[in-house]
Amino acid sequence: MRQLAETPDLFAGAKIIQQMGPKILVIKKGEHGALLVENGNYFWAPAFPVPEVQDPTGAGDTFAGGFVGYLAKVDDFSNKNLRKAVIYGSTLASFCVEKFSLEKLVNLSQHEIESRYQQFIDMTKCD
Repeated sequence: MRQLAETPDLFAGAKIIQQMGPKILVIKKGEHGALLVENGNYFWAPAFPVPEVQDPTGAGDTFAGGFVGYLAKVDDFSNKNLRKAVIYGSTLASFCVEKFSLEKLVNLSQHEIESRYQQFIDMTKCD
């Protein structure tokens, strides 16, 4: 963020980057989650807590794959679905860090993904 927007401030940096053209912006903060900025709306999601991180290599790519994959599946870029995509991305990234390289992802079932996604929703729901 500091290099592209020339500011360490996350929200100021997001505004600067959006002035460069992107309408939708996702800023990954590693173990600190992700910030979605779209049409003046902000959505912050934490990283899903895992008991022990084995290897963070590939977690950002896995997040991106989960994020884009969810949007491709639903073919709807509404704010609601962008938010869900962030949670799916974070959910998949949490599996990635639990083992070395792709070990955890290779045999991951849809049931495991959906179960952890629901845990994530339950963990962050406030109503």
